[in-house]
Amino acid sequence: MNTSEKRILFDRLEELSRFAKADILTMTYLAGSGHPGGAISSLDIFLTVFSFANLKSDPRDRIVVSHGHTSAGVYAALGRLGLIPIEDAIAFFRKAGSPFEGHVVTAVPFIDWSTGNLGQGLSAACGLALSSSILKRPSHVYVIMSDGEQQKGQVAEARRFAKKYGLSHITAIIDFNGLQITGKVDEVMPVNVVEDYLTEGWDVLEVDGHNHKEIYEALEKAKEGPNPACIIARTVMGKGIPFMEGKEKYHGTPLKDEEYVEALRLLGVEDRRDFYRQRRSRPFYLELKEVDTCPLIDEGVPFTYTNDDGVDNRTAFGRALLDLGRRNIKRGVPICVFDCDLAQSVKTLDFSKEFPGFFFQGGIQEHNTATVAGALSREGVLTFFADFGVFGLDETFNQHRLNDMNGTNLKLILTHLGLDVGQDGKTHQCIDYVGLARNLLHFKVIIPCDPNQTDRVTRFVARQKGNFIVGMGRSRWPVIEREDGRPFFAPPYEFVYGRMDVIREGKDGAIIAYGATVARAIKVRQMLRRDGIELMVVNMACVKEIDEDVMERLMELPFIATYEDHIVYSGIAPFLSLYLLKKGYRGRLETFGVKNYGLSGEPDEIMRAEGLDEESVVEAIRNVLE
Repeated sequence: MNTSEKRILFDRLEELSRFAKADILTMTYLAGSGHPGGAISSLDIFLTVFSFANLKSDPRDRIVVSHGHTSAGVYAALGRLGLIPIEDAIAFFRKAGSPFEGHVVTAVPFIDWSTGNLGQGLSAACGLALSSSILKRPSHVYVIMSDGEQQKGQVAEARRFAKKYGLSHITAIIDFNGLQITGKVDEVMPVNVVEDYLTEGWDVLEVDGHNHKEIYEALEKAKEGPNPACIIARTVMGKGIPFMEGKEKYHGTPLKDEEYVEALRLLGVEDRRDFYRQRRSRPFYLELKEVDTCPLIDEGVPFTYTNDDGVDNRTAFGRALLDLGRRNIKRGVPICVFDCDLAQSVKTLDFSKEFPGFFFQGGIQEHNTATVAGALSREGVLTFFADFGVFGLDETFNQHRLNDMNGTNLKLILTHLGLDVGQDGKTHQCIDYVGLARNLLHFKVIIPCDPNQTDRVTRFVARQKGNFIVGMGRSRWPVIEREDGRPFFAPPYEFVYGRMDVIREGKDGAIIAYGATVARAIKVRQMLRRDGIELMVVNMACVKEIDEDVMERLMELPFIATYEDHIVYSGIAPFLSLYLLKKGYRGRLETFGVKNYGLSGEPDEIMRAEGLDEESVVEAIRNVLE
C-alpha cells in the first residue's frame, strides 16, 4: 500500500470509528448490559488490525481477542469494515441464539478463539502460530489484549513459550488504558508491562492507540522483526465521548437514556433505537457449519503384551505414541506432543528424542501448555498433552473448559491417577478426575485397565475427532486375562467407545470397575467363588457412558457393586446409581471408593486404609449377601 492509499485508509478509519462508537453504545444500550468503555478504548486497534491483517485470501491471518468482553467493539469494527452484517450485530448483541455473544466466540467470522477468561489469549495465539510453522502456512497471528490481564501468570508463561520457540509471526497489541473494573491498573496490581516483554526477548513498540497511522506503521514494523512483537497502545476508556473518558464506571455499565442521547449528539450520529428495537424483537438463529479439522491418521497395528513382559500402562502408551509418530510424521502427517517437565514419567521421552521438532517442552507452565496444545489441535494437527492428573486436569480445568468450548481436538493423557500414586502422598493423588471430566461436556473419558487396552485406546483416540482424556495410574497393573490365560484385550478384541467389557460371568451379582480396580475386582471374585458366590466382573473403561446391552443384563442380578480408585461421591457410583434408580432396579447396590485424602505409602497400604483392598471388599460383600 503506497502513501496515498494509506492516507485514504486512515481518513476512512477515522470516520468509521465515529459510527462504530455509536454502534457500541447502541448494542450495549439495547442489551442492557455489556462493556462500552473498554470496547471504545480498543475500537481503533480493532479497526486498524482488521484492515491490516490478511483476512480475505487463504491461508488468512489469525485473530485472537483475548479481552473478549470488548465484543461490542469487535462487532462494530468488523461490521463497519463490511466483514459482518452490522445491523444484525447491533440488533442481536447478547440475544439468545445470536453469535454476537457478550464475549467473542468463533461463530463470528475472523474470530479464531472464543475468549472471556482473561489471560489465555496469548497462549491460544502461540498454538495458532505453531500450526502455521508446522503446516508451513504463511499466516501471521494477531492477539489483542487488555492491560489488566497482564497481571495473570499465564500471560508470562506464554511470553516465554513464544520466545523459546521463535514465534516471530505473533504480534500482540495491548490496549493500555490504565483502568480495570476496580480502578487504576497501577493501584489494583502494578505490572511492569514494557519491561516484562523486553526482558523476555520480545520487540516492543509504543503508539497512540487512537492514531490509526501509528498503529498501522507499528504493525508493519512488528511483522518484519525477528522476534515476537508487542505493541503498547496508549488509549483512553470511552474515547470521543467526554463524559465517559477515563472513567472505570463505564467498563461494564451501559448508558442511561439521557446519556445515550447526549453521546450520539456528540458523535453526530442518528438515533435509530426504534429501528433496532423492532429488529431485535424477531428471533435470530445462526446455523453453524462444522469444519472437519481431524487429520487422517495411520493408527498401525496394536502391540500385545503378556504378564511376562512387565509392561505398565504408561509404557504401553509411550510405545503406541512412538509407533504413531513413526507411521505418520515420516509421511508428512504431523503429530505433536506437549510435556511439562515430566517426559520420563509420562513416557513421552522416546518420542521427544526421535521427533524433537514435534515435541514441545512447556516447562512447569501447565496453564499455558494446556491452552497452546488445545489451540494447535483445532488447526488440524493431532495433538497430545501428557501430564500427571493433578497438573494436567485438576490444575488446568479452566483451560480445558475453554478448550472444550472452542471445539478443540486435544488428546489429554493423564498419568498418576488415584491412590495408586502411592508414596507421593495426597497432594499428588488425583482422585477426582472422573468428576471433573464429567463437567467438560464434550470431553470423552477412557480409563483403560491394562497395557493392551491402553495401546488400543491410544490408537483409537488418535484417529477420532474431538477431545479425549485417557487416564492411567503409576503402578504396573496386571495384564487382564481370560479364564483360559489368554490376554483379554488381544485380537480379535477391538476397542469400541462406550462399550462395557464383561471380563467374568456371574449369576449372584456384579462388580463394575475401571482402571486400577479391574484386576482387584477379579481377585475379589476369585475369593468369593470359594464361598460359592459367582460375581460378574465388568470393566467400565468409558466412565461417562452407559452400555445399555450390558446394563440390561446387570439389572437382572440381585446385587451390583461399583469399585473405584476415585472419590466415591463423584466417580461412576452416583452416575450408575441415578441410572439404576431411573430404570427401577430392585436389587442391592453397594459403592466402594475413596472417602478421604490418601496417605503416603505403598498403594496396597493406602487402599487397605480406605477399605478398598480385596479382603475388605470381600468382607463387605459377604455381609451384604448374607
